Amino acid sequence: MGACTSSTSAAAAKVEASLARVFSPGEAKGGNAILPTKTAIVLIEYQNEFTTEGGKLSPAVKEVMNSTGMLQKSAEVVAVGRKAGCKIFHAGITFAEDGSDNPNKRLGILMGCFNDKLFTEGTWNADFCESMKPVSGDVLVTGKRGLDAFPGTDLESSLKAHGIETVVLAGFLTNCCVESTMRTAYEKGYNVVTLIDCTATTSQTGQAAATGETFSMFSQPLTAADFLGKLAACRPVAAVKGENPAAPAA
Repeated sequence: MGACTSSTSAAAAKVEASLARVFSPGEAKGGNAILPTKTAIVLIEYQNEFTTEGGKLSPAVKEVMNSTGMLQKSAEVVAVGRKAGCKIFHAGITFAEDGSDNPNKRLGILMGCFNDKLFTEGTWNADFCESMKPVSGDVLVTGKRGLDAFPGTDLESSLKAHGIETVVLAGFLTNCCVESTMRTAYEKGYNVVTLIDCTATTSQTGQAAATGETFSMFSQPLTAADFLGKLAACRPVAAVKGENPAAPAA
């Protein structure tokens, strides 16, 4: 009986912690200026299953990807962001081959992941695509099995460890994992930016509805070019004038 109670209490505490806000109302970061060293670019599911010919979901997202050039723009954002001092987070999703760790495999999109054996751990399909592979110094988010990148993962603890205030989101699917993560980051008090042309989903209609309607409710929607412009504006005055650049602003 005691062991059962203890286990239940631990589970309840874990759920409560996952729902807790990171910043109090007076400390919430929404609307703050983007400071590169306090910014995380969170890349959601840039895996072969979506991005690369041969991936099971590649045909479904290819039209939207091609319409915006999102993969090339994402790679540029990452390269410039790293140089500016942003922290790069990679949030992939994987499942055991038998689907035993799928959190809701008899309903909705997670049922599709189970039935079609998507993102199977240890396979090429689940690997990060060639142009978006992590490099030394990047952060790998572990434990993502569901849609939102926060529950059951170390995303929040890693954001805290790196002193992050602004979360910049990009990836797949625009109206699913990206939006789910956006809503939670917003609720937790982060300054949230979503790169509208660095996301893709399974239809132009779904893409337009998310980027044109719901994104602005929970984030600041920006194009890749607009975001890179904000990073450029953060460069020290000496660097803008062509003198020896100082370290990125803290």
